[in-house]
Amino acid sequence: MPVLDLTDAAAVDRYSTFVQSHPHRALTQDLRWGIVKDDWGQEAVYVEEDGEIVAAMTVLVRRLPGGFSVLYAPRGPLVDWDDRAMVLRVLAEADPLVRRYRAIMLRIDPEVRFDAGLDSWLRAQQGWVVKNVGAGKDDLVQPRYTMVVHLRGEDGQPLDEEALLKKYDGGARNRVRSGKKKGLYSVSGESDEDLRTFHEIYSYMARRNEITARELPYFHRLREAFGPRMRVQHVRHEEDTLASSVTVDYYGKLYYLYAGSNDVKRNLGPNQVMNHDLMVWGLENGAESYDMGGVFALDSSDGLYVFKRAFCKADGVTELIGEVDIVHNRAMYAVLARLLPRVQRGRRAVAAGVSQARKRLRDRRG
Repeated sequence: MPVLDLTDAAAVDRYSTFVQSHPHRALTQDLRWGIVKDDWGQEAVYVEEDGEIVAAMTVLVRRLPGGFSVLYAPRGPLVDWDDRAMVLRVLAEADPLVRRYRAIMLRIDPEVRFDAGLDSWLRAQQGWVVKNVGAGKDDLVQPRYTMVVHLRGEDGQPLDEEALLKKYDGGARNRVRSGKKKGLYSVSGESDEDLRTFHEIYSYMARRNEITARELPYFHRLREAFGPRMRVQHVRHEEDTLASSVTVDYYGKLYYLYAGSNDVKRNLGPNQVMNHDLMVWGLENGAESYDMGGVFALDSSDGLYVFKRAFCKADGVTELIGEVDIVHNRAMYAVLARLLPRVQRGRRAVAAGVSQARKRLRDRRG
């Protein structure tokens, strides 16, 4: 059966083993991601040759009014992208899902570097809408530029800490060293209290920057899904907690997912120390990469991009191929294409309005 039977434990284990060991493996292609995204349905398809899985795709299902749906394979499919025939085969395995859920489209956004030849091939496929060069944040679900620090040398061996520091630009390197000298230190924990501490700091940061924040139950689900592979880390100075983050070690790929800092002793550089110490943790566990997350544009006026770029001086920006919508219902897709950017802009406006209202309330009370 090309569609995975999620009630068959042996089949699920075999599928999961393939996903976790694939060169393009990604946290969001793991079946456990469905625990985190509990407001979506989940399915999985695969291609098998000689009794072995050779390509796979985990698919989230979003139900829409009118009995329609959209299918989304975040960072999928997992396939050899040089084998174009195999790409088409694994995508074709999702056809039963398209019919079952009356899918308007299947969206894919593989963790594969941009390549002009691949881009041309994608654009040549009938009914496929490719979004990469020139696409903005209203056009994409995930940023196309990712900031990844490679934790192994050319010989494949883990770097030592000094070699890691040399990858940063001078400013980040100095902030890490000076922060350590001034007494910043990192601690990790797995308790509910650790998650609450993280969430308070993360939510404070979101209000300060006028962006939306995940609710605490989301992070409990993340912990349920990935257990000891999820690390909650805090940076402290004396008795003060200055910054906190959630990172998942996905079988050698570290994903720095969520983080925040408050306004206490920000001049000490807690965010620089936090990222460095997480990478050192990765080195100690033989990890191959540290993904700091993406940016929608390489904009030097964007403080978040500048912060991440400082750690990626040696490795540069990883430009991904982008998103591809494989359209199955053109009329409904046209409606979605008009509505979704408006929804995304509306959400950002609401988040900014709530943050500003909270600030005004605090000012009145103060």
